Parts: sequence; structure tokens; C-alpha cells
Amino acid sequence: MKKTTTIFVTTALLFSLIYNGQIFAQARFQANWESLSKYKTPEWFRDVKFGIFIHWGVYSVPAFGNEWYPHSMYDSTTPEYKHHRATYGSQDKFGYKDFIPMFKAEKFDPAAWVTLFKKAGARYVVPVAEHHDGFAMYKTAMTRWNAFEMGPKRDILGELATEIRRQGLIFGLSSHRIEHWFFFNPGRQFISDVLDPKYADFYGPARGNEEQESMSQEYMNDWLLRSTELVNNYQPQLFWFDWWIEQPALDPYRKSFAAYYYNKGLQWNKEVVINYKYDKAFPEGVAVLDLERGKLDSVRQLAWQTDDAIGDSSWGYANGNTFKSSKYVITNLIDIVSKNGNLLLNIGPRSDGTITEEETRVLLETGKWLEVNGAAIYGTRPYRIYGEGPTRSASGAFAYQTDPFNARDIRFTTKSDTLYAIALGLPREKTVIKSLGSKTEKRSIAAISLLGSTEKIKWSRNETALSILPSATYPSENAVTYQITFNQ
Repeated sequence: MKKTTTIFVTTALLFSLIYNGQIFAQARFQANWESLSKYKTPEWFRDVKFGIFIHWGVYSVPAFGNEWYPHSMYDSTTPEYKHHRATYGSQDKFGYKDFIPMFKAEKFDPAAWVTLFKKAGARYVVPVAEHHDGFAMYKTAMTRWNAFEMGPKRDILGELATEIRRQGLIFGLSSHRIEHWFFFNPGRQFISDVLDPKYADFYGPARGNEEQESMSQEYMNDWLLRSTELVNNYQPQLFWFDWWIEQPALDPYRKSFAAYYYNKGLQWNKEVVINYKYDKAFPEGVAVLDLERGKLDSVRQLAWQTDDAIGDSSWGYANGNTFKSSKYVITNLIDIVSKNGNLLLNIGPRSDGTITEEETRVLLETGKWLEVNGAAIYGTRPYRIYGEGPTRSASGAFAYQTDPFNARDIRFTTKSDTLYAIALGLPREKTVIKSLGSKTEKRSIAAISLLGSTEKIKWSRNETALSILPSATYPSENAVTYQITFNQ
């Protein structure tokens, strides 16, 4: 490590222990992996299971392709480049910055948004504070390019934070700032507004291939300062980082941020969570692993999370985007929870602040299912195995569940002495659960009921399997839950 970097990080850590003019009597965490390894994932995170992610920003104005429009509109090989020139003119006359006045958010209603999320059954909400495009969706001292001074002229993040807490949900936020280092680089390859020095504070370094050019200390300092400003001003209980923070040069800054944030959590008397995507960013257990559009095929002992979008091709609002069904969302939520994970489900509002009809429908249908079956999701822990069934589970980041689950696919969750067996479909024939035969599960079964129903369940059991006869009607669509209690 260079001497100047060492001095900065040491200074940053010392400064991080100072708040409102006072110094902590004792630093709880130090900026080293040995100290940070003492971190434990909060029980609240393991209990909530289902959250809402929000990708909303200036990129919702062009609404073309996906949220990487600001990058792709400067790349001459892309449809976004051609679309931009045909629709708005050349990039030197109309650049990405020129969309900002068009981003008005005139129908943005944070109370209505959070009411919808609560109806969906979400227990935590994570708005994007800043995406790769460098436009901050919050009031900040770090840049003039923010939603409080431009565009909507509202502290979008602050308004959401207030409403999320008011309605009893947990507030988190995400930062995608680190990728801004290279995000506008294509705009340097021809005459465009990216080259105009008047906008250098917006378009940023716009550097070349990230694998060939390491980040400057100034940029990494700026990343740390923006991150700590978010912590100080908004006190999130979850701080989600996008990919690329695993760059080796950022190692001391990651440690400093983690120590700072975890110590702030202690000061607030609130347990906090950092989400990261790739192993090189944090050692296992120091923060919580997140898999983008993916999941695992087995139970992970440490808590983890999937972030996925209802939209198929874009995280932000884009014309022509297609959307997942509520069945896909519900069955994958169950599958993820059975493996000790959480689902952070993304929506992409329109530039005026309205949420699409398709996403609203999926959220409400998910909430309707959780109203009946939530006992098998919230506050649960994994069984000794995640489940059984014929459908192969996807595994890994960007591992889509291409094979749909069906009623023969069973997932298990537990709470105290209760076991939940969830069929990922509506059984029309006998459900045979081999994992619960008396030879495998030694405990004797006292009773089986169907969540949301008063119907008496007919079942039998032998050494090889538990068999449950189908019901005439089911209290929910897409999946049903059998609650199993055992004799003491």
C-alpha cells in the first residue's frame, strides 16, 4: 500500500469515530478483516425475507433499452446510440445531462409507493441512491448533480426514507457509484458533451478499460466520502453495493467503510447489513452475499440474498420491457427462503413517478399469497434440507430459473418446532414427500393443516414417505403450505 493511501485510510478511520464533536469511548470495529470478522448478520435481516429494490433515475426519461442507456448512447455499436441520434440529435448537442430537466417526477407519491410495498408483503425497501450515471437521488454536499438541486428538485431518497420508516418497514439504500469510473468512457471516442470541461464534474473520470487502468486515490476517496455521507445523513439499516467494489485498489477503503458503518450501527443501537456481490469484496461472514438474478441450489449456512427484477430486460423503466409473472416471483421467493436466503425484488418506476401496471399487479398478487402463507416465510429458518422434487434449481449469479416449478416440487422452512412443507403449485393428485418418511424424519407427526384453510387434511405415512391427499379447494394460488407439527 502506498504511504499516502495509508495516511488517508488511517485518517478516515479516526475521523469516522468522531460524530457531533465526540469520540467513542471504544472503537467496536477496526478497519481490518480480523476485527470485521466478528460481525454477525442481524436476526432482523434473517427474519424479513422479502424486500423491494427501486431503480429510478434520469435513465427513466429516454426509457429505451435499459438503465445502461447513459453508457450505451455513447457507444456507436449499440441500438441506443442510433436511437438517440434519431430521436434527440447528436451527442454533442444533446447529451445525457440534457435529460435531467425532463426528469420531473411530478407524480411521485412516496406514501402511495410504500403503501403498495407493504401490501406486497415487503418488510424492507432499498432505493438506489446513485446509479452508474452519477446522478444522486438525494440531497448531497458532494455534487451539484443531484435530484434536490436539479430535475425533480426533491430529496427523493430522504422522502422515501421518512415514509418507509413511518409505515414500519426497514430502510436501506444502494450505491452503484464505483462503476461511474468507466461508465461514460465511450463518450470520449468521438465529439460529445462528455469531452466538455463544463460537465467534467458530472461525467466523471470516464476512463478506459477498467482492467487496464486502476482507479485514482482521489476517486476512491470520493467514493468513501459519498458512502459515509449517505450513512450519516440517512442512517440506512442496509447498504447495498453493486459489483466492482471488489477491485484490489479499493481494499483499504472497503475496510474503512465497513468499520465506519458497523460502528455507526452500534451508535444508533441498530444492527446493520452490507450487501456485496463477489467473494473478493468481503471475506465470508463479514457482510452478506447477494446474487444478481440468481440463487443457490442448496442451503447456505450463512444468510444470503437474491436481487432480481420483475422486469426481464431492464431494472429501470424502459418501453417494451416484459415482466415476470407472480407465480415466478412467489415460487422463487419460496425456493430462496428454503435455502436461507432473502429476495430483494426490483421495480422500475416511470420518470413521472408512477409504477407500471404490470409491476403493481405482481406486487399485489405476491402480497395476497403472503397474507395466507406468510407464517411459512417470515422469521423462518432452513430445515435440514431445502426440499425435494423433479425440477432442477438454478444456481449462481445470473442463473435464471428457466424450468418452472410445479406442485411436485416441495420446499421446507421451519419455525420453532413447526415444519412447513410448501408445494410450488396446487396439488391435483397425491403429494408424496419422501424426505418426511419415518425412516428419515424420526419424529412422529401430531397434525398436518393447510395454511389459510379449515379443511381437515387427509394424510398417511410410512417409512419411505409422507403422503397428503389433494384438497377440493385451496386458499391461495401458485403455491400452498402444509403446516406440520410433531409429537413431543
